[in-house]
Amino acid sequence: MTGNIGVARGTALCIGAVLGPGVLVLPALAVRAAGPASLLAWAALMAVSVLIATSFATLGARYPDDGGVATFASRAFGTPAAAVVGCWLYAAVPVGVVAGAIAGARYTAAVLDASPTTVAGISALLLAAVYGANLMGLRLSGRLHLALTAALVALLVAVIAVAGPRVDTERLSPFAPHGAAGVGSAAAVLFASICGWEATANLSAEFTHPRQVRLAAVASLSVVIVLYTGLAIWTVGVLGDTAGDTPVPLIHLLGATGKPWATGTVAVLAVLLTFGASFTFVAAGARAGVSLARHHVLPSRIAVTRQGVPRRSVAVQAAAGAVVAVIAAVAPGIVTVDQLVRMFAALLACVTVVGLAAAVRLLPVARSRVSAAVAALAVAVIVALSGPFLFAPAAVAVVVLARLHRSPSPAAAMRAAAPGIDHRAPLDGVRARQTAGKVGIR
Repeated sequence: MTGNIGVARGTALCIGAVLGPGVLVLPALAVRAAGPASLLAWAALMAVSVLIATSFATLGARYPDDGGVATFASRAFGTPAAAVVGCWLYAAVPVGVVAGAIAGARYTAAVLDASPTTVAGISALLLAAVYGANLMGLRLSGRLHLALTAALVALLVAVIAVAGPRVDTERLSPFAPHGAAGVGSAAAVLFASICGWEATANLSAEFTHPRQVRLAAVASLSVVIVLYTGLAIWTVGVLGDTAGDTPVPLIHLLGATGKPWATGTVAVLAVLLTFGASFTFVAAGARAGVSLARHHVLPSRIAVTRQGVPRRSVAVQAAAGAVVAVIAAVAPGIVTVDQLVRMFAALLACVTVVGLAAAVRLLPVARSRVSAAVAALAVAVIVALSGPFLFAPAAVAVVVLARLHRSPSPAAAMRAAAPGIDHRAPLDGVRARQTAGKVGIR
């Protein structure tokens, strides 16, 4: 292998692939769905994430390639499956980016004590900055991207440390006001919190040795589980049922501490993290679109680039994001952040199921296949719990398969490698491989 990533850097990148601005809103969405019993959903998701992370790390170590899940789908099930996986990722981008922009804007508006109109304006500015920077072909340096990930980890550690003394076990009652159905609903939305373990496979070709993939996965898994567990317990233990009533739970966790820097710092970091995650997510998605177009999965015009910048693909992403954002602004009671996150989670849960199914078929060791099969069944349950939000991945799959059926030679047009990553116009460094496999709001 010719990669240059060691365990330490690989661990940081994997943490960044899983953690993201979704932590700004997911605890509140989970409590709204299940009350304090959302802790059960968190526990289940953390257990499943262990199986997912180890399965993708094993796949990445055995088949080091920057195509990730789409590559594995192609190896295991053929090019149509890889095309569907690539388009699921492409469709998830505008949904996740808009949800992230609204979440980040709400934190800023909360500090300014501004109106909902201000939230829409800040969201629009964030989206314009993200898509505009991608249209100009700007790139975030690897160091800046890692700095943003470090800032998020530091923010969560600060929240856990500062809010810890205010945890009260009496806030756990009533524990399950919405019953088992509420816990299932919370698990469906919380899947967005563990999307990104497939990035371990995307990064596999960059490691200096295959076994380092597993070491980085274990290390990053440990950090993520500690942070998410602490955040989940603290959210319920400090805010109780009221956590589901606020779109800015981290500010409320810190708000009563008397720290003058707390809320402003959270708001600034929320904007920076939203921009950083959304920028790289759009960049990777745009290049995925170019590759899909070159393989005749998407219209061929999208494959046109100018000086290496996939402006047409970015424009398509921007148009889709604008439509989602306008609908969310015009009908905030119909299209909510909760719904956007659930749709995003449904799309990426389907990607994960296909990747795990590929692991069952490709891995030679029986124990690894069993682990992947258990994880696949668990994620399939989460997919089923997505309910009406499954229309998104179903619709994308139908459209993609119909297009491939009409194409004169789809198999010849698509390479056996992943359609989700454009090898001829890659994103700078490992960030393309990291973000192509993750959700923009995690």
